[in-house]
Amino acid sequence: MRTPKKRRLTIVLISGLCLAAATGLMLAAFSSTLTYFLSPRQVEIKHPRVGMDFRLGGIVQAGTVHTDVKNGTPTTLFRVTDGRASVPVTYTGVLPDLFREGQGVVAIGAMTKGGTFAASEVLAKHGAAYMPRDVEQALKEAGKWNPRFGPPPPASEWNDMSVKGNNS
Repeated sequence: MRTPKKRRLTIVLISGLCLAAATGLMLAAFSSTLTYFLSPRQVEIKHPRVGMDFRLGGIVQAGTVHTDVKNGTPTTLFRVTDGRASVPVTYTGVLPDLFREGQGVVAIGAMTKGGTFAASEVLAKHGAAYMPRDVEQALKEAGKWNPRFGPPPPASEWNDMSVKGNNS
């Protein structure tokens, strides 16, 4: 016969196992829906695997936006830069009205085998004082903005942003 002490211990152990299993399932579900943010420099360093979804943030590099319309659907090629590196991006669909060179953007998608970021969604800067937090961080890390000297620069000042030594 079991003593009350052993029954309580059994209940505590079974409860602990159930809690551990529930936590494991919750973490697995959460990690499968995570979308990481990477700056162009981080993409260059980390080489994310083909097909892995992530958010790419930075500034639309001046002189790189090219749109072609096939069967009534626009496909736009452009580069996103953080001042240290740039990544080629392709997007099929209608871009946001505020999308243009020198603007902050966050693109959601994945890398292709050819080294291009295939965006499924593009989010453009939407206000004079707004810049996505991840883009601000990438600009800080690139040395393009220091918060001690005021707010991030307006997009109009970033129109000439180019990457030194990267002609691809």
